[in-house]
Amino acid sequence: MILRSTCREIGEIAVIDFSGKITLGEGSASLRRVIRDLVDTGHRKIVLNLEDVDYIDSSGIGELVAAHTLVETAHGELKLLNLTRRVRDILQITRLFTIFDVQNDESTALRNFQ
Repeated sequence: MILRSTCREIGEIAVIDFSGKITLGEGSASLRRVIRDLVDTGHRKIVLNLEDVDYIDSSGIGELVAAHTLVETAHGELKLLNLTRRVRDILQITRLFTIFDVQNDESTALRNFQ
């Protein structure tokens, strides 16, 4: 399944709803493109809703880390929302859970921006 994304803007916050798989190739490239386009157009508060992402491989994890770095370098904030059990487990195993701001509720994620 190809990674699909839909972007919603709530005030100055961009919320991207992803569905599919974030894997080597088109999935990770799609994630990279979406984040870069948002940062290039001045967005600094970004939420990635991963509720419908059922699989992520090491390339996808790498893209999440790269997205986090890109947004922070632009003096912004990136939050992850609604992780599936599989994605949550992978982030915990790789110890990346500590670098991401992970939320389970959209309204809490939106309120917690600086």
